[in-house]
Amino acid sequence: MIWLAVPGLAAGAYYVLTVIATIRWGARRGAPGSRGSGTGTGAFTPISLLKPVHGRDPRFFDAIRSHALQDYPEFEILFGVSDPRDSALEDIARLQREFPSLRIESVVVSTTAPNAKAGVLAELARRARYPLLVVNDSDIVVEPGYLRAVAAPLANPGTGLVTCLYRAAAASWASRAEALGIATEFVPSVLVARLLGQGEFALGSTMALRADTLRAAGGFEAIAQYLADDYQLGRRVHALGGRIEFAPVVVTTDLGAESWAGAWGHQLRWARTIRISRPGGYYGYAITHATVWALVALAAGEWRIAAAVLGVRLIAGALTALVIGDCRSAAAFWAVPLRDLFGFAVWLGGAFGRTVHWRGRQLRLSDGGVISEKSAAALN
Repeated sequence: MIWLAVPGLAAGAYYVLTVIATIRWGARRGAPGSRGSGTGTGAFTPISLLKPVHGRDPRFFDAIRSHALQDYPEFEILFGVSDPRDSALEDIARLQREFPSLRIESVVVSTTAPNAKAGVLAELARRARYPLLVVNDSDIVVEPGYLRAVAAPLANPGTGLVTCLYRAAAASWASRAEALGIATEFVPSVLVARLLGQGEFALGSTMALRADTLRAAGGFEAIAQYLADDYQLGRRVHALGGRIEFAPVVVTTDLGAESWAGAWGHQLRWARTIRISRPGGYYGYAITHATVWALVALAAGEWRIAAAVLGVRLIAGALTALVIGDCRSAAAFWAVPLRDLFGFAVWLGGAFGRTVHWRGRQLRLSDGGVISEKSAAALN
């Protein structure tokens, strides 16, 4: 029955790669000048920060205020909403009052795009004054040197887009479990993909690029029919010959106090979108569920292999969480096996079906992650 231990050995090898990738990225992040503190002209090119907004999260004002406090010579912040009654507009007005010298604009965008977020971004990009564009989600909290860190790599003409890793803040057991998955499962997958040369994807936590690169890629209009707009933008920039670089800075997303049902629905949407967008990578990801394969090896009587696989899984998870600054998840490394079992259930659920729930709407995804015509009609 030794063959039942083979997937466990493969999972163990994957997490050894995770350790290598994490150490490598951590060393790069800690290198002198890695956070955009240099004097290259690309690091100080004026920036238009584009923020699509849909509703107001509990920490929304803290998130947008962290952007207004940036240590950067010249930038503007453009907020876009699709509902003129959006509750977030109140906090945006408050930010404008607190920072009167900073250009902060809120725009109500009427869009018929299947992906309303991309439709809003298309309008914000048209209104942007500056040659560098930075896009991130509305709940993202950043450190003061964030804009310098994401702009600096764009001083290299070969860099087409800059993105960055993220950690999660959480206020419930369900959201803490999701934060643990982000730190010990999702981030490792990103770092290993980069280590193995897979560099065509971007993350919605940050997408920084030149305005002319966006135009060459077809603008946000070209990805408005896709749900995974971040992946599609990265793919198009990569196809133009531009490298996708990861900035040596980590941002924070706020998961709030979501319920177990909310966490399940959120992660299931993620899983199905990834599967439909990149089916090969999704099914190959099965081998990364180390806890499941350790249990299979244990059931086959290979307890030494099971213990080794689980050990390297725990070490890799704790290390990755520490490197991205998620001390809470690092301290909860003992819960990784339980989180892994939940994650495996999500992966199984994501392997079937094409329906997802997003922003209070039910959507159906076609091949490649395109929002189907029926779903597009339901969006508007």
